[in-house]
Amino acid sequence: MQQLKEKKIPVMEIFGPTVQGEGMVIGQKTMFIRTAGCDYSCAWCDSSFTWDGSAKDEIRQLTVNEIVEELHQTGDDSFSHVTISGGNPALLRHMGGLVDALHEQEITVALETQGSIWQDWFLEIDDLTLSPKPPSSMMKPNMAILDEIMDRLKVRHVSTYSLKVVIFDEKDLDFAQELHERYPGIPFYIQTGNDQVHEENDKRLVSDLISRYEWLIDRVMERPVLNRVRVLPQLHTYVWGNKRGV
Repeated sequence: MQQLKEKKIPVMEIFGPTVQGEGMVIGQKTMFIRTAGCDYSCAWCDSSFTWDGSAKDEIRQLTVNEIVEELHQTGDDSFSHVTISGGNPALLRHMGGLVDALHEQEITVALETQGSIWQDWFLEIDDLTLSPKPPSSMMKPNMAILDEIMDRLKVRHVSTYSLKVVIFDEKDLDFAQELHERYPGIPFYIQTGNDQVHEENDKRLVSDLISRYEWLIDRVMERPVLNRVRVLPQLHTYVWGNKRGV
């Protein structure tokens, strides 16, 4: 019988160690694995190169062992946490093999996805962030699928997964509030969005992001329904601007 070939993972970049700039593990020292491909095309996407074809020559088809080896070559022994990002890594059914391999080395694994697709290996993720996209993204989340995902995750302890919404305007905040009311009790993070993903002047970018963060804090303080949410900046942009690979 012919031996089946190991399925490979489309990797855009592997970098770190650095700090996680978003969501439930903000500030966490981590390595990043960024996969290619996405089922969304958000209007303000800060990693559109993973799906718009502009960086298709950078995509490498790697085995699990090759990814783990490169993680250690890049990060040496200075990490014990890995973040799988994209694009949307949830497109890859066989990603569970990588998660298992990392766990075998006692490495904690985080994942962020928009909640448009379920994969059974979600149940093995240590820090799972579901980030449904708000109206400003020009995408429309499938709430029936998101309901199903949230229901399946109930078998895990609540602290291992969370919801996060990126906010650009009042309509986005209304969406976040509706989501928070739909899934009460789930840790919920609201984060400022960056609509200047091509800005090269870091001072100008950070000044704008700080103003956005102040605006978002003020708006959240006005809404009693949002008493239990956490309001975050996009931390890495304050330090490195729009630079990739940090």
